[in-house]
Amino acid sequence: MALFGFFPDRTPAAEPMSAAGIASETARLAALQPVAASPRELRAQAVHRLQVGLFGLAGMLLLVSLANVIMDRAKQVDTTTAGSAAAMASPSASASAANDPLVDMGVAPELPVGSGNKAPRPAPRPAGN
Repeated sequence: MALFGFFPDRTPAAEPMSAAGIASETARLAALQPVAASPRELRAQAVHRLQVGLFGLAGMLLLVSLANVIMDRAKQVDTTTAGSAAAMASPSASASAANDPLVDMGVAPELPVGSGNKAPRPAPRPAGN
């Protein structure tokens, strides 16, 4: 219990304490009591908290501004590359290739586009017993 400032009573209650024992016990208890901060210390703590808060706000503003600049540049690059890609596209390109990003990456095969809007028929299933 010494961790929390509580010490077990080491002297039996029946024995009277000497003057030196009372003085040392009083000094020990006084050392455990919190000391009130002076107005100067309180002001210094308040100024420190204010500085930390303002630096935190400035840091967040800087991060948000940086993210905004990056997003604006990305949009600008995206619009310029989309315009040049549209000019370079050949008229013989299929309609599905423009709409299928997996075909553009080479992950999926390019399927031929039929002229009719016929849905594929499902294969007939054999009748079960």
